[in-house]
Amino acid sequence: MIQFEETRKRHSRIEIIPMIDVMMFLLVFFVLISINVIPAAGLATVLPSASHADHLNPDKPVIVTFTRQDHLQVNGEDCLLADLVEKVRHAAQGRGDPQVTLRSDAEASMQQLVDIMDILRQGQIQHVSIATRARAARS
Repeated sequence: MIQFEETRKRHSRIEIIPMIDVMMFLLVFFVLISINVIPAAGLATVLPSASHADHLNPDKPVIVTFTRQDHLQVNGEDCLLADLVEKVRHAAQGRGDPQVTLRSDAEASMQQLVDIMDILRQGQIQHVSIATRARAARS
C-alpha cells in the first residue's frame, strides 16, 4: 500500500502587533493635532514676565483675564467690569473668600490692573494674585 503525505493546511493568522503599531501611531497623531488645533478657552494673552515666578496651586482659583482692548473674562466667560464681583463669586461656587488669579497681556495698562483690583477689594475679595511667566535666564 502506498501512502501519500498529506498536505498541510495553512491556517490563516491575524498579526496583531502591526495593528497595535498603527493604532498607537493614529492615537499619537490625533492627540498632537488636537492639542495644536483646538484653542485654549479664554482670551489669548501674552503674560508679563518676572524674574521670580512662583507656581500657585490654590484649590480651584477663579481666573480673571483682561487685555489691552478692554476685554474681560471670568473663567473664560465674557464679563463687564460692573459685574465682575458677582461673576467672581458665582465662579467661586459659594466658597467664602475666593482665590482670584489675574491674567493680563503684557501690553495691558497699569490702570486696568488697578481698576480691577480696586473693584475686587470693594467687593471684599482679598486673595488676588497676578499671573506671570518666568523670565529667561540671562547669561
